[in-house]
Amino acid sequence: MEGKVINIGILVSGRGSNMEAIIRKVEEGYIKNAKVVVVISSRRDAPALEKARAHGIETLFIDPKDFWKEPDPEKRERLRVEYDKNIIAELEKRNVNLVLLAGYMLKLSPYFIRKYKGRIMNIHPSLLPAFPGLNAQKQALDYGVKYTGCTVHFVDEEVDHGPIILQAVVPVHDDDTVETLSERILKKEHEIYPEAVRLYVEGKLEVLGRKVKIKS
Repeated sequence: MEGKVINIGILVSGRGSNMEAIIRKVEEGYIKNAKVVVVISSRRDAPALEKARAHGIETLFIDPKDFWKEPDPEKRERLRVEYDKNIIAELEKRNVNLVLLAGYMLKLSPYFIRKYKGRIMNIHPSLLPAFPGLNAQKQALDYGVKYTGCTVHFVDEEVDHGPIILQAVVPVHDDDTVETLSERILKKEHEIYPEAVRLYVEGKLEVLGRKVKIKS
């Protein structure tokens, strides 16, 4: 992959702090041969959109129309796939090679994941496989662990499950709240997510089953 410019598309739903950390590392030249070409949001009012525009990056809002509220499971899944196809169409228009989830709150359909297999990354605020899903920081505090952290992984068809690329450890203090712990974890997220993207762009990641080998 080295030498080829990798077009990156970022999917967001919220504030976009990890998105911005990655954009800055691209702008600074730390992540070479890469360009963030589009940021797509599932929420019209996501602060991430304004942040991306401030960096001169094209943004799109694609309305999910609350498909997850559909009571019939089969119809809900069809609507999910239709929504994902709309996103894929926009990614393909811009020749996106790598998809990054940065606070994206919708579950991707198997159709989307197969389309970009091995080319979708996510970051999660725990040391997976511990505490997957929502409210990982609260889960860690409630469980009483002494250490937690964050994980960058490739996305597969299970939630917070794909092959692990990088992890960072964060100690849990006795007086921590969800807010204080989340803040310390987020600082580590801003370090390891751009690093994982750099390794991918430089062709240094090799997936061997569940394991990701980092080549020198």
